[in-house]
Amino acid sequence: MSDADDLIASGYDSFYVAWGRSPTLRQIWREHVTGPDYPEEFAHISFLPLRHLRTLARGLDLSENQLVVDLACGAGGPGLWVARESRARLVGCDLSSVAVERGAERATALGMSGRAEFRHGSFEETGLASEAADAVMTVDALQYAPNKAQAFAEVARILRPGGRFAFVAFELDQSRVAGLGLWDDPVGDYRPLLEQTGFKVLSYEQIPGWQNHVTAGFGSIVTQRDSLETELGEAAAAAIVLEASITLELRPYCGHVIAVAALN
Repeated sequence: MSDADDLIASGYDSFYVAWGRSPTLRQIWREHVTGPDYPEEFAHISFLPLRHLRTLARGLDLSENQLVVDLACGAGGPGLWVARESRARLVGCDLSSVAVERGAERATALGMSGRAEFRHGSFEETGLASEAADAVMTVDALQYAPNKAQAFAEVARILRPGGRFAFVAFELDQSRVAGLGLWDDPVGDYRPLLEQTGFKVLSYEQIPGWQNHVTAGFGSIVTQRDSLETELGEAAAAAIVLEASITLELRPYCGHVIAVAALN
């Protein structure tokens, strides 16, 4: 794992140690991002309402007992929801060892530990066998991958021929993030890279109103910093407030897409 990966992992470790004990953060997300219909037991910190998670799941086209891999899975909420709804098996991969622990705990609490496992891994190095997966998903993490071409190559390697890759990700405005380490290898349109890697793009759509969700969600995090520090602790609150502040100030995103591709 690279030094950059170590830094990212340590930040998320701090966050996931405390995640789940902040009613303020949950309320912000339900009010401004996911909406009140999102099931609490599958809560997450991505900009993904339930209706778009359903679209993602349909795009994966899973059958019972097939294997879906969730890359940068965090605490596992969306991946576990997809696995439960499709009756598929799940492997979640994340840089943060604490996130991996949270995902495994959730699987147990949901009675899904027999068909869901969580492991340490990155976009570029999942540690999975070639052609092991029937489908791969990732939610609001791809924009942080330090090398998008390597990430797509790894997805293609672990997917069986014809397997589906579905993701939600922010497109980056290269002029706004040039020289910043937070968003290495900025991509404004993922379709050319998908096609170069051997994928056929089946759908690629902007999520309506994404700018409003980002502004409202991150804006509330900044204004309620004191409550978040009390509930999460200083280190975890600082991590999410920093991301929110930088995003609001720089406006690095030019799109928020939900995409489905099939491996040729």
